[in-house]
Amino acid sequence: MDRGVATEANLAWLAEQGYRYLVVSRERRRAVDFKEAITLDNAGGQAVELLKVPSADGQEVRLYCRSEGRVRKEQAIAGRLMDRFEAGLDKLATGLSRRGTTKRIDKLWERIGRLKEKSRGLGQHYHIEVIAGDSGERARAIHWQRLPVKGSLVTEPGVYCLRSNETGWDEKTMWRTYIMLTDLEAVFRSLKSELGLRPIFHHKEERAEGHLFITVLAYQFVQLIRHCLAAHGICERWSTLRDTLAGQCRVTATFNRGDGRTLHVRKATRAEPDQARIYQALGADPAPGGVQKTIV
Repeated sequence: MDRGVATEANLAWLAEQGYRYLVVSRERRRAVDFKEAITLDNAGGQAVELLKVPSADGQEVRLYCRSEGRVRKEQAIAGRLMDRFEAGLDKLATGLSRRGTTKRIDKLWERIGRLKEKSRGLGQHYHIEVIAGDSGERARAIHWQRLPVKGSLVTEPGVYCLRSNETGWDEKTMWRTYIMLTDLEAVFRSLKSELGLRPIFHHKEERAEGHLFITVLAYQFVQLIRHCLAAHGICERWSTLRDTLAGQCRVTATFNRGDGRTLHVRKATRAEPDQARIYQALGADPAPGGVQKTIV
């Protein structure tokens, strides 16, 4: 499960009922020493560092993870948000020298507070001062300094923690199992869009059960297809496979006959090399549907 449902109460209930679980931890600890971590490569060829830490009572284990891709992603997100936050502060500061702009100290602090709300927590990394003028009610300057908080997303990007009561699993098994969640969510997003299963407005239990059954059944078919493709060295995401095959379509050509009737010929376009490789791996016809002729 992801961190949205990994509350202490939910985990306690799972343990009481005898369930095994693997969740994304809700803890905010990021300052982790990865010197003792092992390293493996993910599907994209990027290095992932894994550090396994058992709990004091031996009932749980935590796996701290850090990947190159996630480091770059969080650095980019933090950079954009901090640039936006500083641009907002700069706008307030430059406005003090113009007529018709907010200069009252209490109003400025309100606007600074709104900037912090929009910064997604990155406002904590700034020390801000509003310098009062001679009147004491109006500001004459705004000064700020970036002071990154240790152990945060800014200083320790790319770190996340998995939590499980499967204490016998090694680092690789635990991480690979978690990655299945990401893959499953991506496939479900694709399937639900194609099958028209979004949005969900079920008011009866049997309809909800039917929805789940169709979704899980479709996912099993997807995994079967991907398993067959992986055996032939084709390991792309489901969305990538769909985009590759989407270039092939069926077309209908219409011809007027000498006897006044019309001939319709429907067939698939010729498969491109990447498409043909997928069909060959699956043992499928590269011209699905065959050729259909209809005279009207």
